[in-house]
Amino acid sequence: MVAAVHDDAPKRAELAGVEGESREVIEPAVAALDQVVHGAGRLAGLNALRNPRRTAATASALTIGLTLVTSLSVIASSANKATEQLAGGDYFRVDYVVATANGGPLAPDIVQALSRVPGVVAWSPSRQTQAIVGGVPQAVGGFNTEHIDQLIDEFIEGSYASGANTAVVDRDTAAARGWRVGDTVPVTWPDGGETTLTITGIYFSNFDSGVKVDTSAMDPHLDRVTAEEVLIKAAGGPSEEMTRALAMALGGSPAIRISDKDDLVADITGTVGLALNILYGVLALAVVVAILGVVNTLAMSVHERAHELGLLRAVGIDRTEIKRMVRLESIVISLFGGVLGVGLGVFLGWAVGELVSTIGIDTWTLAIPWTRLALFLACAALVGVLAALWPARRAATLDILTAIRTE
Repeated sequence: MVAAVHDDAPKRAELAGVEGESREVIEPAVAALDQVVHGAGRLAGLNALRNPRRTAATASALTIGLTLVTSLSVIASSANKATEQLAGGDYFRVDYVVATANGGPLAPDIVQALSRVPGVVAWSPSRQTQAIVGGVPQAVGGFNTEHIDQLIDEFIEGSYASGANTAVVDRDTAAARGWRVGDTVPVTWPDGGETTLTITGIYFSNFDSGVKVDTSAMDPHLDRVTAEEVLIKAAGGPSEEMTRALAMALGGSPAIRISDKDDLVADITGTVGLALNILYGVLALAVVVAILGVVNTLAMSVHERAHELGLLRAVGIDRTEIKRMVRLESIVISLFGGVLGVGLGVFLGWAVGELVSTIGIDTWTLAIPWTRLALFLACAALVGVLAALWPARRAATLDILTAIRTE
């Protein structure tokens, strides 16, 4: 018998340690509740502390759901802010981007038609192909270098130079390959043709990378000359009149989309928002699980405290106070899970932002959606209210004499 007690001692000590840690986390929430609602509020808090491990486990479902959605809300807000700063910066000077609605290529005659629209002061197609540059497969982009300086500002050294034998390269590729301004590199094009390009500039962009050349260097080696998109700068900036003129030049084709900066930002932020809405559905499932967990915990708590509840009724506490006590206990559990989940979610959102900023997106800044976070906490409190409806009614309708006789 002594040996059995001795063997069980480490397990009991471990459980006591876990309960102590859970109590340390929950006690601040109970103290805050006691400052707001005295009497029934203090009883509710003490009831939550009576079994801190069960309270923490009950709140965990809501904590997990809110951690996920809060972190993604912070990431989405930060991404939207970074996108708006990129679009509004000096790098992206274009007023319009013309592309097909389904991502297909644009024909050369479309590019020429857009270049002849009155008010278009600079234009450039954007082509892409794969070539062997310096003995290594490399993405190569083609632009109209005569106008590209008015459309994109991206250089950290050198610049575009007109001519079929020049190229610019992004900073990371140049560093990895050891290329500098003035170096010459051999290129083997998709058709097998070979040329030598002189590097005239090194650029940095959060939008693209690779080697860029004038279209006159690329076009002779392509089976079919097309453009993925056309960049356009208008004399007076984007306007309804210019948008209509560009649409007329394209024959009003619904297959071609004309986007300004606001449209581009909306496309990116809309994609992020769609993913976020899907994850809000995950939160709804977590809320349902949390409600069931809180209901189960409160029902067990009411059953275990039947004698205590009977004594409270006997000394004069009415049914309204009993209901309020159970509701506040439910709100303590739900808000405990909600605050912990929101706090962890903000931390994870910040951590992801720090990681993103280290890979080159220097416009990334932490943006916390305070209104949305407040809504999440309000939802957590609402979970507590809804979960307490049945247990609170059950506690208030206990027969006093029967409850007092309960062991």
